[in-house]
Amino acid sequence: METENIKIGMKRAATGRVSEENSALAMGSGSLPVYATPAMTCLMEKAAAELAEECLPEGWTSVGIFLSVQHKAATPIGMEVRAEAEVTAVEGRKITYAVRAFDGREEIGSGTHERFAVLRQKFMAKAEAKRAAGQEG
Repeated sequence: METENIKIGMKRAATGRVSEENSALAMGSGSLPVYATPAMTCLMEKAAAELAEECLPEGWTSVGIFLSVQHKAATPIGMEVRAEAEVTAVEGRKITYAVRAFDGREEIGSGTHERFAVLRQKFMAKAEAKRAAGQEG
């Protein structure tokens, strides 16, 4: 099984800094210069993806299939942020994570994320076939 090395309770973290580029104002997800929700969810996904990547066999990767999060608190430009992903379930090739994000003061977000293990080459061939089919019409 491709996901046999991924175990419930495994954790991974990813860190970053709030900047003008990942603010809600710059990303178009709001009108204020604070950490954007899309940037926070990206950091959460990064932690989960990196955990899966290090455990999957060669030729395999994971793709995000579900994300449900709450963004609970604003973080101003200049602060460090950390996202954590913890495996809560492994069902075949589907991996479920509890995700949380923090700034230096408090938890700023939490939720659930799911990823699916796929063969890189097969996945990309299917994606490319979609583009080719779209150009024919």
